[in-house]
Amino acid sequence: MMVYQKHERLLTVDNLNLQYGDKVILRDINLQVDDIKRPGMEQGQVVALLGLSGSGKTQLFRCISGMQKPTSGEVRINDHKTNVHAGEIGVVQQSYPLLDHRTVWSNLMLAANLHGRKDGKEEAELLLNRFGLFEKKSSYPLELSGGQRQRIAIIQQLLCSNHFLLMDEPFSGLDLVAKRKVMDTIRTVSTANELNTVIFTTHDLESAVMLADTIWVIGAEKDKLGSTIIKQIDLAAMGLAWEADIEHNSLYWPTVLELRNTFMNL
Repeated sequence: MMVYQKHERLLTVDNLNLQYGDKVILRDINLQVDDIKRPGMEQGQVVALLGLSGSGKTQLFRCISGMQKPTSGEVRINDHKTNVHAGEIGVVQQSYPLLDHRTVWSNLMLAANLHGRKDGKEEAELLLNRFGLFEKKSSYPLELSGGQRQRIAIIQQLLCSNHFLLMDEPFSGLDLVAKRKVMDTIRTVSTANELNTVIFTTHDLESAVMLADTIWVIGAEKDKLGSTIIKQIDLAAMGLAWEADIEHNSLYWPTVLELRNTFMNL
């Protein structure tokens, strides 16, 4: 089993509730992400947020990003004492919005300047090289493949956030080969800096167990209003994180089946 330790708190969701009028959407959400340290390497955090359609997954995603203000409770990053605000956490939507009339480099510099990053140029170059896209810096978004656009959108959000990245359904509609490339991209993000934290929503249970170190499952409990976190799985503690060919681990399929049964019983 991999040796690791968890240190300071990076993200705290504290007793979050969301209500529209009389309709309860989210209730009693309490979540934490801690800085993972592994000897001899940079190791960030990867969390999968799972939930059925209509479970409140999108609303929780928006609350964590700061785009949606909860009715009560807080989302805090690092040691901040106040609620997260929009822009502190990077968000990569399925459409990968980039300005088509600007080059890749211009898109990235715009993001860095808006966030006031003095090291924006150096960091953008570093990230472009890390993702194998430095030669595309003078290209326009429409000249890129879908996978390249996604990676540029990720770099853009990393330049204007504090080591946090939310990804909405990154595997949606992808074939097996494309899915593996996206997983490799997320791994690259998570190992670029030990503070980097990726939280992604997905319906793909197998990919979630294969990629994440932690899983949060959101859903409605019987006879109770609104959705809450009904299951948390620490895959790292189980020895189901960071290994090559994790699907061959003896605990992989039982964990996938456990999640499947959880959803079947909702």
